[in-house]
Amino acid sequence: MKTFNHLLRTAVLTVAFAIVAPSAMAQGLDVPSRNLPVPDSVSPQIQKLIAAPRRAGWDVLPKTGQEWKPVAEAAAAGTLKALPGLIDRMKVRVEKTTFDGVRAFIVTPERVGADNLNRVLIHMHGGCYVLSPGEAGLPEAVMMAGLGGFKVISVDYRMPPEAYFPAALDDGMAAYKHALKTTPAKNIAIFGTSAGGALTLEMVLRAKQLGLPMPAAIAPGTPMSDVTKVGDTFYTNEFVDNVLVSRDGFCDAGAKVYSAGHDMKDPLISPVYGDMSGFPPTILTSGTRDLLLSNTVRVHRKLRQAGIEAVLQVYEGQSHAHYLRDDSAPETREVFAEISGFFSRHMGK
Repeated sequence: MKTFNHLLRTAVLTVAFAIVAPSAMAQGLDVPSRNLPVPDSVSPQIQKLIAAPRRAGWDVLPKTGQEWKPVAEAAAAGTLKALPGLIDRMKVRVEKTTFDGVRAFIVTPERVGADNLNRVLIHMHGGCYVLSPGEAGLPEAVMMAGLGGFKVISVDYRMPPEAYFPAALDDGMAAYKHALKTTPAKNIAIFGTSAGGALTLEMVLRAKQLGLPMPAAIAPGTPMSDVTKVGDTFYTNEFVDNVLVSRDGFCDAGAKVYSAGHDMKDPLISPVYGDMSGFPPTILTSGTRDLLLSNTVRVHRKLRQAGIEAVLQVYEGQSHAHYLRDDSAPETREVFAEISGFFSRHMGK
């Protein structure tokens, strides 16, 4: 009798769960309001970034390229003011250039590492496809050149209102083809953060389509790999990430303007939907408060499922691309050391 009653209760609970579960899944999980303390396990520099208020203007949502232009110029002003000091601290030289009609900057460290003499990196800057024009897109390239000892080609790709999808990708590919004229693919690596991280992935997908040789390695930082806004941390980290803030914020608006009505699920805009077989070794970077942590994790899993060597580094407490915001932070130095070491292991000499 006892066994029968036990089985009966189990059956009732199983039936009840089957009835409740679909509804619970549809409703999701209610989370109570709470305060998130600044972790004391990170450096003072990163603590300061974590404690900062949400980005001003995160909910300004321009709907055209012309509307984005003054927003981009205003956002660039602070970066341009700080850039000379960064260039000086990193001990690099920056030269403006063009090739095949594409604007770019050559960033050369004062001391190129002995193993890097015949190597070159291609950099695609971030900015949600609409921000960081001209020199304002340089900080990541300057830090990589200075901290890693690499020569870097930073692509000043076209953005709205000058041009729309696939202009940024086309300019990146022009830079890659230009580099291939003088440097073997095994000595080239590509990197970038945010939109630059997505463009890094898109360039590999496009190189596959064109039958071009693969670069030796890539480093997409917190990539905008799915602009359809699929991903758990679009919800769990909404209003926790103090840079992007919301899945419906300025970055979403920028991607919509850049895509100009094109299918947002196209792998050349949302590369997580692309075929990643045959990709080069990849190192990805994100943070635990990053709105795009899921975008980064999903790319990592997609690469591993395709049998590709892929490293995922996630930093404590960091919102979107915090590792680019203070070159004195030990975490920033660590990020670039990890990427530089990864590139060095996979690039030819």
